[in-house]
Amino acid sequence: MSHRIVIVGGGAGGLELATRLGRTLGKRGQARVTLVDANLTHIWKPLLHEVAAGSLNSSEDELNYVAQAKWNHFEFQLGRMAGLNRAERRISLAATLDERGEVLVPERELGYDSLVLAVGSSTNDFGTTGAAEHCLFLDTREQAERFHRQLLSHYLRAHANQDGSTGQISVAIVGAGATGVELAAELHHAAHELAAYGLDRIRPENMRITLIEAGPRVLPALPERIGKPVHQTLEKLGVTVLTNAAVSQVTHDALLTAQGDSISASLKVWAAGIRAPSFLKELDGLESNRINQLQVRPTLQTTRDDNIFAFGDCAACPQPGGDGRNVPPRAQAAHQQASLLAKSLKLRIAGQALPEYRYRDYGSLISLSSFSAIGNLMGNLTGSVMLEGWLARVFYISLYRMHQMALYGPLRTLLLMLSDRIGRSTEPRLKLH
Repeated sequence: MSHRIVIVGGGAGGLELATRLGRTLGKRGQARVTLVDANLTHIWKPLLHEVAAGSLNSSEDELNYVAQAKWNHFEFQLGRMAGLNRAERRISLAATLDERGEVLVPERELGYDSLVLAVGSSTNDFGTTGAAEHCLFLDTREQAERFHRQLLSHYLRAHANQDGSTGQISVAIVGAGATGVELAAELHHAAHELAAYGLDRIRPENMRITLIEAGPRVLPALPERIGKPVHQTLEKLGVTVLTNAAVSQVTHDALLTAQGDSISASLKVWAAGIRAPSFLKELDGLESNRINQLQVRPTLQTTRDDNIFAFGDCAACPQPGGDGRNVPPRAQAAHQQASLLAKSLKLRIAGQALPEYRYRDYGSLISLSSFSAIGNLMGNLTGSVMLEGWLARVFYISLYRMHQMALYGPLRTLLLMLSDRIGRSTEPRLKLH
């Protein structure tokens, strides 16, 4: 019987790993590779702010797991992980319901020899009063599309108003990390595009965007030499940036800060902090931290079970040096770890020692919609090189193309690029439904 590899989570890292293993171990019959996800399609998570603003039509950029599995010699199982039996090496999947609440796929169990958990993370509202009830989140495609529908509804209602009055819309974004910053810029771009298509009862200057950060500066996880020009660019675009402003409560129409300020907003987005899925906490005795991440060793094996691996945002992987720092929850880390695990699982089947993961920071790029991009690239030969403007924008877009290359290969990625180019001339520049 071939080695059974089960990968739970079809995000960027999990899907890349399943594809790599399918093309090698699966194709040769050396392992049975199974990918599990609660959805039928995949979209690259760093693009969700574009889905929310309408700049990206998610139905055109999604990948179907069933088709990807067929093309790359692995299996796909629809389901959400509900439990783990380490002694018997089995996971349980909850029943999947259809839109009428009827059972589409029943509960079941899957056996494994090697289990890889790549279930990502979600936004952490830190228990802030009213945040869960009154804020929108951008963790999934469905949430991003919900935000877009609400945004478009404001414009359509204003457009239908026959008294000639000018409407307004106020958007508050909590968290000035990459998601919050990129969403703010993308919404400013969307305001201009909506007006260009005739939905001009809400003029671009009447979309009031407020970006709220509890810390002293935007992009706190990145170097200040990146955060400062980003802050300046946002203010030039008309975005109000509030730093040292911790949100203590969210109501139906406002956000209240610990400093006593009230920020009115008709649309509220929470984009601050992350936490791993709650089911990982004390999952059949596996060690986890305060934000539910599984503790792993440098080999990406969990600390209490060599048969179970975890990587990406759901794993707390220590960095060398013994200072207690973990690998940051970034897309490049998940990509690097997926590449390592593709090699490690081959070695594991062969009974050989596993390599250890060493995080390499290749820099950071922040997109400010069509207006600009800012970031730095890091390498052994060049050191740290600051990029801004169109060149940074080119490098930013290339990150997505690299993800597509890992999934589709060079030829199909090139065809997708050509298709995107042709589509721009025949479709609206913004999703209008």
